[in-house]
Amino acid sequence: MGTGWNLGNTLEAIGSETAWGNPKATPELINAVKAAGFDTIRLPVAWSRFSDEANFIIQESWLARVEEVVNDALEADLYVLLNLHWDGGWMQPTYAEQAYVNERLAIMWTQIANRFNSYDERLLFAGTNEVMVEGDYGTPTEEYYTVQNGFNQVFVDTVRATGGNNASRFLVVQGFNTNIDHTVNFAAVPSDPANDKLLMEVHYYDPFNFTLNEDSTVTQWGDDAADPAKTESWAHEDHLNAQFTKMQDTYVAHGVGVILGEYGAIRRADNTEHEAYRIAWNRAVTESALAHQMVPVYWDNGVTGNGGLGLFNRSTGAQVYPELIEAITSAAE
Repeated sequence: MGTGWNLGNTLEAIGSETAWGNPKATPELINAVKAAGFDTIRLPVAWSRFSDEANFIIQESWLARVEEVVNDALEADLYVLLNLHWDGGWMQPTYAEQAYVNERLAIMWTQIANRFNSYDERLLFAGTNEVMVEGDYGTPTEEYYTVQNGFNQVFVDTVRATGGNNASRFLVVQGFNTNIDHTVNFAAVPSDPANDKLLMEVHYYDPFNFTLNEDSTVTQWGDDAADPAKTESWAHEDHLNAQFTKMQDTYVAHGVGVILGEYGAIRRADNTEHEAYRIAWNRAVTESALAHQMVPVYWDNGVTGNGGLGLFNRSTGAQVYPELIEAITSAAE
């Protein structure tokens, strides 16, 4: 599956595909992603567009639109990771919400799985995204991770029950909030009647003050950082490799593949030195993921200006940051 790219802030936008500022996805954009050297595309989707809200029946028009984008990606010779994203935050991992979420999850994934049953193994399903109790970023309680592990099992059971190609399709489950330490410490690999067809997904944005915090003065990263005052005291190359080693030892070595479903560092247009370190961070994360037998999938939110993670002009498919794209895609060579 090489290196991957996220069609972020598009199909998962609440309201409409263009509600979060990006244009509708086009074959031209997807072909440009493939031409740039990516081999996998992750499609985050908000599926809660219902023709019958009481029974969680997904609109036929929305199923057709997502299928159109899936087909565009497959025709571009990309592997496709099709997920159920944040979707308004209804998947809260508490005992109080457990029965409701399990029922809704099963009803929705039955529809999705049936819709795509005839597709081959280049299409993978991913059941959830960054499940956590809204606003609580701490270590999960036993309640939280037990319920979240249950969501993973419901997803696997539901998809397998639809039969056909779904009986053996590769399925992606997640650790708690896609945090590597929480995953290693608390995730339970679901039972699965298919052999060796599960993958565990985590995300990586360490250190936050370098990668995502627009107000931070941390603008340098890594062993080559020149100014200690502009770096974090942690989360450099040693930390990165140690975290990915945990995933390799815990999952890959035991027959469970690993998807690094999101990673990236924002653009700091107001800091001339930052871009070189941003490129170095993305190259290092991609190379380490591949070295540890993980599939790295870069998070692109479509924003190419200050504070954004976009790589391409979403309207034309043109590369906005070709040096950064090359740093990511060349890691698989």
